[in-house]
Amino acid sequence: MKNFKFILGVGVFAAASFFFLSADHIDAPAVQGGTSDITDFYAFQGEDTNNLVFVANVQGLLSPTASASASFDENVMIEFNIDNTGDNVEDLVIQAIPRDGKMYFFGPVAPGTTGLSSTILTNATQTVVDITAYGETAMTESSNGITAFAGPRDDPFFFDFNQYSAIIGGTATAFNNPGTDTFAGSNVMSIVIEVPKAMIGGSGTINTWVESKSK
Repeated sequence: MKNFKFILGVGVFAAASFFFLSADHIDAPAVQGGTSDITDFYAFQGEDTNNLVFVANVQGLLSPTASASASFDENVMIEFNIDNTGDNVEDLVIQAIPRDGKMYFFGPVAPGTTGLSSTILTNATQTVVDITAYGETAMTESSNGITAFAGPRDDPFFFDFNQYSAIIGGTATAFNNPGTDTFAGSNVMSIVIEVPKAMIGGSGTINTWVESKSK
């Protein structure tokens, strides 16, 4: 672990040139399919109402066969950004970095710099979880009130793309209930962290977004 800290302590990551505020399953070929390709970002109150949960899903449209061999890119960091003062600048970050079958989380912690470049904050609160292999029971790790997970999951996003196309094309006027889930049977690589609200601070309202950053 000391060697890991030394290697990452001097690492600087730069953001991909896009932010994700909603579902985004189909990207340009240059980013589609890799860890830098974020499909969805979720933030919500946990079952324990004293906690907040942050979820970033990447590598969308994975078939079960592709999921079996899918892995997180060790050159890509997922960074959750949290603004708790209302100025749309991150006051805290949670950094997620895969290494040798584990996902290392650093934070929540004040960023060294704000914006598109980041230095890995190895002195921050650290949470480490084994990455769950495809088809295995989810492995989670809890420490310091933080719970984390990383690995393949069924894509939770529901969207009827064919009906959407019909509406756009003028041959339909509304979605069906319940409709057909275009993403049924496809998977994503998921990164999940649940943290106490007390570690987030602020007045109770936050802005939050996620970035993928590569070396």
